[in-house]
This record gives sequence, structure tokens and C-alpha cells, in this order.
Amino acid sequence: MENNTAKHFVLQLGSIITLYLSVSFLLVLLFSVINLSVPDATEGYWAIESNSSSVRLGIAMLLVFFPTYIILTRRVNVMRRKETNATYLGLTKWLMYLSLLVGGGVILGDLVAIILAFLEGDLTTRFILKALVLLAVVGAAFYYYLQDARGYWLTRESASKMFGAGMSALVLASLLTGFFYTETPSEVREMKLDETQIQDLQSIQWRVEEALRISSTTIPATLEDVYGEFDVPQAPEDRPAYSYEVTAEGFDLCATFSRDSAEDSEMMFRPTFDEAMPIKNADNWQYKEGRYCFERVVR
Repeated sequence: MENNTAKHFVLQLGSIITLYLSVSFLLVLLFSVINLSVPDATEGYWAIESNSSSVRLGIAMLLVFFPTYIILTRRVNVMRRKETNATYLGLTKWLMYLSLLVGGGVILGDLVAIILAFLEGDLTTRFILKALVLLAVVGAAFYYYLQDARGYWLTRESASKMFGAGMSALVLASLLTGFFYTETPSEVREMKLDETQIQDLQSIQWRVEEALRISSTTIPATLEDVYGEFDVPQAPEDRPAYSYEVTAEGFDLCATFSRDSAEDSEMMFRPTFDEAMPIKNADNWQYKEGRYCFERVVR
């Protein structure tokens, strides 16, 4: 009997932990989808990237932890129906009430966060949608365990399965919605390669700027002249090589990109004390899909 009690405790604890993780990341997923579907003009490119990353994180966590929660909960319920020991059943209720306590705390904490975001200028539509999602998701879990603590589901196995099927359908719908609002793995990889190329081109430009500071009238003829004994940055795999060409007004830096850049992704950090830069348009890093050249004008 003690072995059964210990086994049940581990299964029940695992069920509760995976429940917390599933609910938390389901909310992360849905909140991020709401942010992406109801854009805010005060937010820029990096907010979109952050929400897209949160969607991918929510999908990954749900794909792992929600099926685990369903399996563990099913095992726990089967064991409970077979067991009549008072200690065993008392332990089960103790864990359930602990879940209700934590669930209530999560509801209150998330409501505070949503209201705070609203007071700090978040859109009214976002506020309403997030509040509804929070009440639906956490409320459903709270209701299930409140009824479970009263023994409701033990005598209604078919109803318990239907409730589980309904929650599974909700999670599946959320996952499909999340996939709709995020890029495919191959697209994410191409975006990262674009970012890598911009970083490489910025590095090249900084080297050219240093050369121009040393010789204010002479633009380096080749990248080998700029880098000397150091290696010149190379384009990532499967991308055409970078090109550098001196022009009448300055020089061009060219690379091949998978998509257009975001409108507010062009700025790079400049020290406030550096007012007289050798290049007039050095901060513009917006680009178009395909082969694109950044035409730099030297003062």
C-alpha cells in the first residue's frame, strides 16, 4: 500500500507540474497571438519579433507538456478508481486543493498584469481579449480540479473524458493558430541569415570608417586593403558572396537577402559624442529582397 501511495504521489505531482506549465505556456501563446493580431502603433519591429519568438516557445512547450499532462492525469484517475485507502485518497485531495490555491493565485496575478498593461496604454481590444482568454483557460482548469476535489469526475468517467477532449481541442486550435502567426523553421533560418549578413556588413563598414579616419581622402580600393592580414567576413552558407565597390560618391556594400527588412530595423547604435562621421548615410540598413546594395556617401 505504501508503494502505491508513493507512486500515486509522484504521478499526481507530475500531473500538477505539467498542468501549471501547460496553462502558463498556453497563455503565453494566446497572449502573443493577440499582440500580433491586434498590432499597436506604439510598438516597433522588435516587439513583433519578441511576440513571434513567444509564439514559437509556447508551441514547443505545449507540444511536450500538454500530452504528458493528459497521460499522467489519466494514470492518476485510473489508480484513484481502484484505490479505497484513506491515506491515499487524503493525499490526493491535499494535492488537488494545492492546485486550486496555486490556480487562484495565477488568476489574480495575471489579472493584475493585464490591468497594469491596460493602465500603461495597452489597447482596449487587447485588454478585453486577454482577460477573456485568461478567464477561459485558467477558469476551466480551476473548475475541473474544484469538481475533482469533490469526487465529481470519479463517478462520471465519460464526462471527464469529454472535458479532457474539449481541452485538447482548445489546445490544438491554439497550436494551429500559433503556427499561422509565426514563420516556418526554414523562414526563421533565412531571417537569421539576413541578420547575420547585416552584422557582417556593419562590421565591414566600421572597418572602412576606421580607414577613412586615418586617410580622410582615400577610400580603400578592396576589402583586402581594409582588413589586411585579418579574414574578410564571408557570406553565410548558400548565400552569394558579399561585394564591395568604390563609387564616385563613396562605396557600395552588397548582399543577397531573403525578404524585405522591417521599416524600423535600419538604425544601429552611434555614440552620442561622435558627430562627424566619415559616411553621411551610415545608419541606413533597410534592404529589399534579393541582391541589394547599400550605397554609402563619403563626406
